[in-house]
Amino acid sequence: MLEILAAIFIGMVILIVLIDIVPMSWDWVSRIYIGRYRSKQEWNQSITQIGVNWLNHTPKIKVTDNVRLVAIDMIKGNYSKSAIQHWQEASLLLGLSECMKNGAGKEMDMSIEQFLKAKFDSNGEWKVKPDYIDCAILAYGVLKLEHVDIDRFKPAFDSTWQLIQSHIGEDGTVQYRKFMNKYRYVDTIGFVCPFLVRYGMRYNKPECVKLAVKQLEQYEKFGMLEEHFIPSHAYHTDNAMPLGLYGWGRGLGWLAIGLSDAWCELPDEHEFKPRLNQFVLKFARAILAFQRPDGNWNWTVTRKETRADSSTTATLAWFLLQSSQLPELSEECLEGSERAIHYLMKVTRRSGAVDFSQGDTKDIGVYSMLFNILPFTQGFCIRIANFRSSAMGG
Repeated sequence: MLEILAAIFIGMVILIVLIDIVPMSWDWVSRIYIGRYRSKQEWNQSITQIGVNWLNHTPKIKVTDNVRLVAIDMIKGNYSKSAIQHWQEASLLLGLSECMKNGAGKEMDMSIEQFLKAKFDSNGEWKVKPDYIDCAILAYGVLKLEHVDIDRFKPAFDSTWQLIQSHIGEDGTVQYRKFMNKYRYVDTIGFVCPFLVRYGMRYNKPECVKLAVKQLEQYEKFGMLEEHFIPSHAYHTDNAMPLGLYGWGRGLGWLAIGLSDAWCELPDEHEFKPRLNQFVLKFARAILAFQRPDGNWNWTVTRKETRADSSTTATLAWFLLQSSQLPELSEECLEGSERAIHYLMKVTRRSGAVDFSQGDTKDIGVYSMLFNILPFTQGFCIRIANFRSSAMGG
């Protein structure tokens, strides 16, 4: 009996060790010959195929930075959370929806349809009703699909709008979490603003568009470092006290997504378009000033000593591509986006997975020091590559 127990114990120890060692070993092997892509077309095909594969089998993103005894985190349910997965899946869907504009094969069609069936029931409602506003960016990803009848998912879009409404605070802007009702996070801009504008424009709900613009303008007023025009991680609604880091890279990315996508969803004749034009121009000038010589942005954009972050680079490259539509900064934005794309090609594994993205943030001011693959980054790279291909050719 003791021998059997000992064997079971040894087996469990070996399993736990393997759960730690195998991923680290696999990362090392996967980085051999990283970044050897000769053309943007070849890179696009490679990263897109990974996106198709990941859409329905999205890699789980760790909540903690632990690389030892990972099995314990899995048992405790601390390894990954559904809210984190929402914005991973959303990014992949946004990337593939951009790809569909250039024409796509049967495999991509089937992958997207399978994903939609997994997320929504026969009535077009969420199969698992989300609790957090993070889901709004996933709903936006669905709204961007042009080759399917998205109106069949209107019940889920309506539920998302109701969820957002339930998170509106006393200041009239959206809370990140109800239990942190006095904080306004930069993340929230990326989560809700694009959805609010597209949903509002499609279903004639001007109050949604007004809320998105208010969310952006309030952050511009209270959450930006005045001279350099970069966001803090959050601010307190009672006293406008900045919280967390000014210059957190992915924070810039969240603002970039929320601002550029909301802006692009508005027609030129819309009353709010000129106001957002100025916001876009000002932020574009700010991020160009912090771009590194290799084309990347670091996880702390204000410090050259910090390491490069692919998630920041991908989202800001997307922003610059969109900003290039404004004649005042067209050349500078295109040049900046090209340099960023060259950097992202250099950090793409031979499998097509884009590497070296910062892990999930733990709290305001508490940032991950793990840099690895991130489906969120993958999706934005696909989005960049395919938008560029359709807009500029090649």
